[in-house]
Amino acid sequence: MSASTQDHRAGSEPVDWELAVATADRLVRPGPVVPRAEADLAVGLLREQAIDAEVHVRELTGLGHGLPLQAGEVVDRPGWVRAAVRGLAALTDGALPRQSGAFSGVLASTAGVQTGVVVAFLSGRVLGQYDPFSAGGRLLLVAPNIVGAQRALDVPGPDFSMWVCLHEGTHRLQFTAVPWLAEHFSGLVTTLLGALDEGVAPRLRDLPRRLREAGGFVDLLQSPAQREPLDRLIALSTLLEGHADHVMDAVGPEVVPSVGVIRERFTARRKGGGVLDRILRTLLGVEAKVRQYAEGAAFTRHVVDRVGMAGFNVVWTSPETLPTRAEIADPAAWLRRVSP
Repeated sequence: MSASTQDHRAGSEPVDWELAVATADRLVRPGPVVPRAEADLAVGLLREQAIDAEVHVRELTGLGHGLPLQAGEVVDRPGWVRAAVRGLAALTDGALPRQSGAFSGVLASTAGVQTGVVVAFLSGRVLGQYDPFSAGGRLLLVAPNIVGAQRALDVPGPDFSMWVCLHEGTHRLQFTAVPWLAEHFSGLVTTLLGALDEGVAPRLRDLPRRLREAGGFVDLLQSPAQREPLDRLIALSTLLEGHADHVMDAVGPEVVPSVGVIRERFTARRKGGGVLDRILRTLLGVEAKVRQYAEGAAFTRHVVDRVGMAGFNVVWTSPETLPTRAEIADPAAWLRRVSP
């Protein structure tokens, strides 16, 4: 019996992950041209700063004391592609239904190509990422993108790389200092993906009208069964991103002297891009991600201003103390609910 026949009978993977990597590899654009000596210095600095940044994050947040300090992995764009696809595969393992039937291979290949296109687009924009779902967790720093962004913003290199490390170090600490968080996050994803095909076809038949009315493709395609886990996942992602954005600025000019200038120019850059770039970012959810930073940071800032960082850290007590989407927009409501 051939391997393909065995695969067909057992059901095949819903996404051809190897094809996703191969597709992304063909589409990834080269990074900025950097002299070898300068590149080596940038890589060495990022490795050092990944550790130093987490020390500062721990001091500010009060999280993670006693946990081992770990270095980050500095990668290029193809390296990030491979890590991102592995992370996606690990996160969705068992959550997506296995394909069967005559067209299972075609469907998996189509999903693989689509995934590769998305990952390739993002590979030129992602500065760093913490992946809690790969074995042991991985903090990735994409050196060419960090150097390219720093040049575009015209800000000091060491300040900008430390600023990025503070953001990603906060993400790592969120998952390492809060033991239940990764499992809770993956559980929401599993629940959401399990309801993916419920009710999608009827909404697609009415696509033109719904597209005009919907706030985005996520709102357009979600079914009633998806709505609750999706809302909870969006609220959690907004909290994580906003908390990291707050921390990277709140560490302050003692660590990043030009933090004010960096924030101002970086925020303006997030809104920029040509028409095609902005359309792609909207379709891929990047524009929604940008809003998450602002909304989550405003929630964090409001709570910290009212009850201090220790009071804010109540959010990490259990899944029940996480803010809802409504509470992200109304942090006073969250405070009323969780305050004794």
